Amino acid sequence: MPRHAGGWATYLNRVRIVSEIIPQVVVVGRPNVGKSSLFNWLIEKRIAIEDPNAGVTRDRLVQRVEMEGRVFDLIDTGGMGFDDPDGLAAKIDAQIESGLSGAALVVFVVEVRNGLLTADLEVAQRVRRLNVPVLLVANKADDMKYDLLAHEFDALGFGPPVIVSVRQNRNRGLLVEAITERLPEPWPEEQAGAELPEMKVAIVGRRNVGKSTFVNALAQAERCITSPVAGTTRDSVDVRFETDGHAFLAIDTPGLRRTKSRKSDLDFYSTHRAQRSVRRADVVLLFFDASEPVGRVDKQLADTVMEGSKPVVFVVNKWDLYAGDVEREEWVQYLRDTFRTMPWAPVEFATATSGRNVKAVIDTAQRLFRQSSSRVPTARLNTIIRAAVDANPPPPDSRGRSVRIYYATQVESNPPTIVLSTSAARSLTEPYKRYLIGVLRKQTPFREVPIRLLVRGRTAEEKEEE
Repeated sequence: MPRHAGGWATYLNRVRIVSEIIPQVVVVGRPNVGKSSLFNWLIEKRIAIEDPNAGVTRDRLVQRVEMEGRVFDLIDTGGMGFDDPDGLAAKIDAQIESGLSGAALVVFVVEVRNGLLTADLEVAQRVRRLNVPVLLVANKADDMKYDLLAHEFDALGFGPPVIVSVRQNRNRGLLVEAITERLPEPWPEEQAGAELPEMKVAIVGRRNVGKSTFVNALAQAERCITSPVAGTTRDSVDVRFETDGHAFLAIDTPGLRRTKSRKSDLDFYSTHRAQRSVRRADVVLLFFDASEPVGRVDKQLADTVMEGSKPVVFVVNKWDLYAGDVEREEWVQYLRDTFRTMPWAPVEFATATSGRNVKAVIDTAQRLFRQSSSRVPTARLNTIIRAAVDANPPPPDSRGRSVRIYYATQVESNPPTIVLSTSAARSLTEPYKRYLIGVLRKQTPFREVPIRLLVRGRTAEEKEEE
């Protein structure tokens, strides 16, 4: 496979995180004060994992939002001072520090029911050094009787706290108003930052196949924690990046385990979020480890992609560990034999740790997105279908009568969805539908993406007109 013209260094010079003109609002606090719950509450989506166990959040989560006419990135972080049992405390802290380094506003969350703790004082000392506005938020005030207790936190020196309860949906409007009032004056380009990315790419695969390393290569930053520890990534992490003048969103997903190996709520959350990320995505990158055979989890993920009719790129990662032992063509054939229902999916080979072929993978994803977004005129579709029927008529129905196909039209894109009007919808066999899809794949732009073919019978009006 030819490398990207100009090499990896040229690509790095053209890629940047799209956040320079967008203010960053960073949510911090000690473990278990409800930062992730507050993050989800503000963005009105369940993105961050909410769990009573401390230390669940590891990577920093970023969501671009528009509130009160302002656009900003809301960033959730791990609990400060948490001693991670997997030895990732330093990396979690580096993620917190990276988020704070670009903060325009810090939302410092405390927990009113337990009062002021030593851990809160340590967080206060750390954020005080930043020389940026700090908004104190007293969470878990589920009843007004806690409001007086919240003023114990006045001693931190950040002014009276905004008293809220995520659980009881108390004072969200006050919190939003307090955040937007403290943001710096907007840049003229800020509103443009609210525009949706042109393409969302979900990176999925089983544990330790290099998904987070790939995302970091795209972002040119340690946006996701990487380690040999299986299950390091727990949330789905959105990372905006730009290349060739286009803004994209990469979604790093948790690595999945076999169903019988899922033992905790975190495994359930990880599976659910990976599946939701596939549904959100325009294109899926299904990662494989070049040094490992395809496993059951890989097949389950492929089934999820197929169920969602998503364009997919098979990415064989860690190719530097395997190159030379088996030719690429053999790996391609291995994937073709394993995933026989997806012969149209392109295969790419990459080494995320060095950035090799990362740009080529994204270029392929863009190509699939363009194909899936295409529309074919009805006249052209009907010409293709008529020629296919003339060459190979559909088999007769159960009564021996000929099945007629009247016309075809594309009703949707992403995925391309084509409706056939027929004389007997139930009599059009699955093998014949596959035949028509094969013809469409060869003669339309949809060469490497799934095609939905819907078949319906004549309406009453159409029968009367005939």
